[in-house]
Amino acid sequence: MYDPSATDEPEFQAVVDALDDEDCHAIIEALDEPMTASELSDECGIPLSTTYRKLERLTESSLLVEETQLRPDGRHTSQYRVNFEDVTIMLAEDNSLELRIARPPETPDERLASMWEEVRKET
Repeated sequence: MYDPSATDEPEFQAVVDALDDEDCHAIIEALDEPMTASELSDECGIPLSTTYRKLERLTESSLLVEETQLRPDGRHTSQYRVNFEDVTIMLAEDNSLELRIARPPETPDERLASMWEEVRKET
């Protein structure tokens, strides 16, 4: 079962709840490329306030990643992208449920950001 001290993976129930939500399904299906909350609201026909709540649920369960889009005019915005390729729920040897999330390969920008994060931790 999920051990919060062992990994950065989300809580089992948070993932299951997000996957059991129709609006969350619509958002995931619409994200074939990174989009803003307002773009997702329009695309999915979900009120913007509801869209923000669903995006929070999906990012907390690590099914989506929020990234900052830098703009030349200084008005930066958040975009969201899917952060999984496969979610599997299995029965472990002790009959507990085990969650596995297959992640897409990191982009060069993500690898660089991870390296900088590790450097910051060391200093």
